[in-house]
Amino acid sequence: METQSYTLPVLPITNSVIYPGLAMPMTIHRTSSVKSLEAVFESGNKMIAVFAQRSEAADPLQPKDLFEVGTAANVQLISRFGSSLQVILHGVERIEIVNFIQFHPFLKAQVSPRPISITHGIETEALHRETLELVKRYFDLSRPEDSFSFPRSIPYEEDIMKLVFPMSKLMSLSVENEQQLLAAPSDKDAMKLLNGFLNHEIQILEVRQKISEQTKDKLNQEHRKYILREQIKTLQHELGEGDPEIGAQELRRKFEETPLPEEIKNDVEKELARFEQIPQASPEYQVAQSHLELILALPWEESTTDNLDLANARQVLDEDHYDLREVKERIIEQLAVMKLNPEAKAPILCFAGPPGVGKTSLGQSIARALGRKFDRFSLGGMHDEAELRGHRRTYIGAMPGRVLQAVRRAGVKNPLIMLDEIDKLGHDFRGDPAAALMEILDPAQNNSFHDNYLDLPFDLSKVFFITTANSIDTIPKPLLDRMELLYLSGYSDLEKMEIARRYLLPRQRTEAGLSQEQIGIPDDTLNSVIRRYTREAGVRELERMLGRLARKVAVSFAEGKNKPYKIQVGDLRELLGPERFFVERLRKDFPSGVATGLAWTEAGGDVLYIEAIALPEGDPLTMTGHLGEVMKESAMASNSYVIAHCHNLGISKEVSAVHLHVPAGATPKDGPSAGVTMATALASLYSNHPVRRDTAMTGEITLSGLVLPVGGVKEKMLAAHRAGLRRVILPNENKKDLEDLPAEVRSEMEFIFVDRIEEALEAAIPNLLSENNR
Repeated sequence: METQSYTLPVLPITNSVIYPGLAMPMTIHRTSSVKSLEAVFESGNKMIAVFAQRSEAADPLQPKDLFEVGTAANVQLISRFGSSLQVILHGVERIEIVNFIQFHPFLKAQVSPRPISITHGIETEALHRETLELVKRYFDLSRPEDSFSFPRSIPYEEDIMKLVFPMSKLMSLSVENEQQLLAAPSDKDAMKLLNGFLNHEIQILEVRQKISEQTKDKLNQEHRKYILREQIKTLQHELGEGDPEIGAQELRRKFEETPLPEEIKNDVEKELARFEQIPQASPEYQVAQSHLELILALPWEESTTDNLDLANARQVLDEDHYDLREVKERIIEQLAVMKLNPEAKAPILCFAGPPGVGKTSLGQSIARALGRKFDRFSLGGMHDEAELRGHRRTYIGAMPGRVLQAVRRAGVKNPLIMLDEIDKLGHDFRGDPAAALMEILDPAQNNSFHDNYLDLPFDLSKVFFITTANSIDTIPKPLLDRMELLYLSGYSDLEKMEIARRYLLPRQRTEAGLSQEQIGIPDDTLNSVIRRYTREAGVRELERMLGRLARKVAVSFAEGKNKPYKIQVGDLRELLGPERFFVERLRKDFPSGVATGLAWTEAGGDVLYIEAIALPEGDPLTMTGHLGEVMKESAMASNSYVIAHCHNLGISKEVSAVHLHVPAGATPKDGPSAGVTMATALASLYSNHPVRRDTAMTGEITLSGLVLPVGGVKEKMLAAHRAGLRRVILPNENKKDLEDLPAEVRSEMEFIFVDRIEEALEAAIPNLLSENNR
């Protein structure tokens, strides 16, 4: 019997199928589909032809992209969201396409009903009962939340499709399987298809139940994650959808793609072959996998190309740092060597100097000038050798050493790695990290560095290592011998002014969100900040003070004041508080027995006043001020020399007991360089002649009266200059060290060079020797 066809707009849908007798909510986004629905609403018919797409990616749609059998559905509009529609589609009857009569702006087709054929007979009744039995077994195994309201049985006389279509939706079949059910020519064919799908799902559910029963006695907190993994693995194996060897296959693929040295490649091949034989449940599996992943993540052959343009390097270094001429020239020299000899080994430099002079930031600038990747980590407080060499893989939580981790993070085999605070390494029963650094920082050995975790030789010879230290005294001598020392001394006030203008002030102004016009700091104000609110060799505290000033001005602008702010010297007390330091002036009261010395500290140079007074009784020499053993010995040698040469110095020794004190008693002090100062203070006390107030001194003395050279001369001279002392007595051997002083400091100071203590006393104590000569 011929059926009558009719015309309907077409609604293509993806990922689902609409069945007759069922309703489904949908959100429609596609422009052509929205127009198709709007045409339905305007016509008042409320019917639309719904067909599933063969491919989700098909756009624009062609007739061949739609399945032949679909559903005529009644449309109910729920809401609109911009250009999208939310609707409910109620399936009415099966239809098929006769032909398309419109393609733009939406599809419209002539369709005809395609009712499902209802059969009768023994086979149909048997299929009916089998279907009901499978539905019951499915519900008994799965027990979905909505199964209690679902019809598990339907009389033979009724339409079995009332059960087939809802069961299809309940099992969440694929679009292809749902379409097969929709297009089934008869109820018998539909039941056969559904029974096949039900059997497949029931087998999966039975496997799950079997696994659950087998592992029920192991369900405790420790094994829960393991059991879940086993269930997933078994299901994947039954379905043929999972590969238990996926981890090994992925590592094998990476191994084939990663360029490795030939001698390393053979070892990794053996390790990978062993890994492929390890069961996934074995505890060794994760250890071996992590080890192989590290090997394949390391940059065995990857490297960056160095930028060997000397002019560019000079420009970058000058942009980031002021002065530091010696360090910059050393980097330029290394670039020249690398340009002429590409196979030259990377240098190992050690920047030593007080805090805040730019050691760490200089490493970043060198990396930028070379075009290398940069990484850094601190050695301060490190006391476990394994942190550098790595842990053996037999330990739980083992990992590679910090050096290898830094190389992996950089992603190339020739990065610039900065090891901060090498002078603050510790050691205990777990090993000595300094001993591990002996190999890492030795160009003759680090081309085959062995990390305990990696357990393969890795070439570190292309890595540019830079270390930093405040003091080299605590660095083991063999380790120090492997590095090239470059000293970064403190800055003079003029240098700090220049650094503040070029770098610190613009940076703090930017961080505070201010423009150059909004805040101004004249030179006299900047000089007051340097002299009265900071006392340091570097500029770290100076940057903090400038940051405080910038934030104070930022508060003013944030509150609505738009007038440019020019900070005067008189404003500093209000903005920064009372002056933290006072410019060292010559003592108004400078009695006999007081001498001005110069000391070197990790934070730069410092002025040290040494005082001596006579006691009516007591020990011949009492010393206080937290002095070290070397400094105490210098005091005893100074006292012995002065007493032994009283006659030559014109001193009448009548003092039976002396107390020698070095102020700032809570600060530990040590070293021989205060010998000249102590001898001068004692000579002044014994002769009752005061030392010149404008004179400072430094130098080691011997019992025979020789003045020996000392270290830290530049820092000491800068400290004297900061304190307003313009006359300094120095050992003659230290004359060469003044070449590093800034020209403005040298021009403002007078230097007296001496070889013997008598020369120092003559320069420091007026009339001491002249009275004796008369």
